[in-house]
Amino acid sequence: MEMTFRWYGKDDPISLEYIKQIPGMRGIVSAIYDIPVGEAWPLDKIKELKSEIESANLELSVIESVPVHEDIKLGKPTRDKYIENYCQTLRHLGQVGIKVVCYNFMPVFDWTRSQLDFPLADGSTALIYDEEAIAKMNPLKGELSLPGWDSSYTKEDLAALFADYKTIDEEKLWENLSYFINKVIPVAEEADVLMAIHPDDPPWGIFGLPRIITNRENLERFIRIHPSKHNGLTMCSGSLGADKHNDFPEMLTYFGQKGRVHFVHARNVKLVGNKSFQESAHLSESGSIDMYKVIKALHDFGYKGPIRPDHGRMIWGETGKAGYGLYDRALGATYLNGLYEAINKNCIAQSPRK
Repeated sequence: MEMTFRWYGKDDPISLEYIKQIPGMRGIVSAIYDIPVGEAWPLDKIKELKSEIESANLELSVIESVPVHEDIKLGKPTRDKYIENYCQTLRHLGQVGIKVVCYNFMPVFDWTRSQLDFPLADGSTALIYDEEAIAKMNPLKGELSLPGWDSSYTKEDLAALFADYKTIDEEKLWENLSYFINKVIPVAEEADVLMAIHPDDPPWGIFGLPRIITNRENLERFIRIHPSKHNGLTMCSGSLGADKHNDFPEMLTYFGQKGRVHFVHARNVKLVGNKSFQESAHLSESGSIDMYKVIKALHDFGYKGPIRPDHGRMIWGETGKAGYGLYDRALGATYLNGLYEAINKNCIAQSPRK
């Protein structure tokens, strides 16, 4: 597996110089953040991003993400224009050798939490999702300002968007996702770009909006939309693992053996209720996910693709973008690499000698 790290470009307080000092770090996961959603990414801007990362002796391993315009998710007549722009972006990414694109199909909101600085017992802070707190929030009243939603929406725009989604149930969202996939995957094949859809986070509907990339059954339905290996998955332990019914290591093995796992997000969460969880340190004993089993699964099906330590705690007095500090994610990367090395060497030691 290839260890990578999320970097938000020149505005990220964590520099490439710092990232490359993390032991075993090979690649960068990034994107172009100043292009409006729905527009094609210019080739020169992609080349510029790639060149900057390579100048730090790192590789641009994954684009996370090329956002999907809401008109596509809603199935509006304008979707074909935005899909063609998406396809042009994929052509440009393939032209410069980008191999993996992570994206999601969540209506309106991306990953959503109820608090960004919840104090843990060890003195660090973490992102949490509290079911009761979320139930009391109403984004249409302008009281929601959390990761996972586009703050460029005015109150009126958001109300109009919610009104549009009143006609979109899970089956209609599946229909619109299938339309999108069947348009873009042939282009992804031509460009040799692996498309890796990210699970919904959290993996259930919020604020009355449908979510469908949530469990093994739905991931299976998703990969059946198009038979190409280019139609694949980002397997996120924290997203899928937030649902107590999801056995993440088993799911990882199942889809890995099918050749559909193209990217992995590794983080731990501690389940504290039916639909409530706290993000935690990566260490297995810190949360509800056995990270040893996760890395063992990757090793056993021969995963060679990119993995990144996902959201970390804020530790040692670090401030910055919640969940995306340097220190805890660096610890996570080192821990994950250590697990992999130990598993690999143990397997070698146990192999019959010729």
